[in-house]
Amino acid sequence: MPKHALPLSFIPSPSDNGFHIGPLFIHVYGLMYVIAITLAVIITRRRWRAAGGNADLVYDVSIWAVPIGLVGARIYFDITTPADIPHHWWGVFAIWSGGLGIWGGIAAGAAAGIWRVRRAGVSTGAFANAIAPALLVAQAVGRIGNYFNQELFGKPTTLPWGLEISASHRPAGYLAYGTFQPTFLYELIWDLALAAFLIWLGNHRSIRPWGLFALYVAGYSAFRIFEESVRIDSSEHFLGLRLNFYVATVLTLIGLAWFARCQRAPATADVTAPPAVSAELGEAAEDGTSDSGGEAAAAAEAGDSADASPPADAGADTAAAAKSSEQ
Repeated sequence: MPKHALPLSFIPSPSDNGFHIGPLFIHVYGLMYVIAITLAVIITRRRWRAAGGNADLVYDVSIWAVPIGLVGARIYFDITTPADIPHHWWGVFAIWSGGLGIWGGIAAGAAAGIWRVRRAGVSTGAFANAIAPALLVAQAVGRIGNYFNQELFGKPTTLPWGLEISASHRPAGYLAYGTFQPTFLYELIWDLALAAFLIWLGNHRSIRPWGLFALYVAGYSAFRIFEESVRIDSSEHFLGLRLNFYVATVLTLIGLAWFARCQRAPATADVTAPPAVSAELGEAAEDGTSDSGGEAAAAAEAGDSADASPPADAGADTAAAAKSSEQ
């Protein structure tokens, strides 16, 4: 098969996937995940505080959800892409060489997060809405690591934004081609656009608990339907299609149905503060004393009040009642 010449315009791939700091070699893939997790925590803290929650809860959730999510992501990758596991005894653990299945990570991380949020006595649905855009930003940053690893690319292309892939990273049967669809870049752009849309939607529409997270599941999975039809890296196949194509299709439908069900659910006062704090605010409003009312208002302003969702803002009502009794 004749060699295909590189187009006049293309995206070059990095010559290496990391750099040295003294004797230590830093993998850009791992570095991008550290940055991604940091951004997710920062964004979620801001959104959770704005919703009336205690921002420190985000740290507690991340301490458990991040490592458990990484384990789940690697297990999902090992199960669905066994051909890409390095042929060493430690190959199943080699996340530094790439290989994290996002759906396994989200499922395991979400389970750990739900456990911690429920243990804190606050609304899991409200917390899920706060974290949904942050997860998309983190996924977008993580895709930069795929670029340095020369992975997550699609079919050959001569488009101006085709991605140059070195011969050692090309799949069997594609050695004669030089540039490929940069599906990692497509996903990066989609993730950031979807994150911006979810933030806008949450600020301009009345979205019930779990609603934004359901749209995150549906929106991301819908893009993966397209992406899985373009990618050519190794994967388990069923009836001629990649396994993740079916997973993406099912999750898209589940996400849309989940969102519709959330929006039809009656409005509830999902608290964003622990029950003890909510009870203290309620007692302060009933007592009507100056000191109790002042403490209740201060607690509400500190972000430890009840749910700040548009349908039922119990924290705001309580703080208003306390202030009225002071007057």
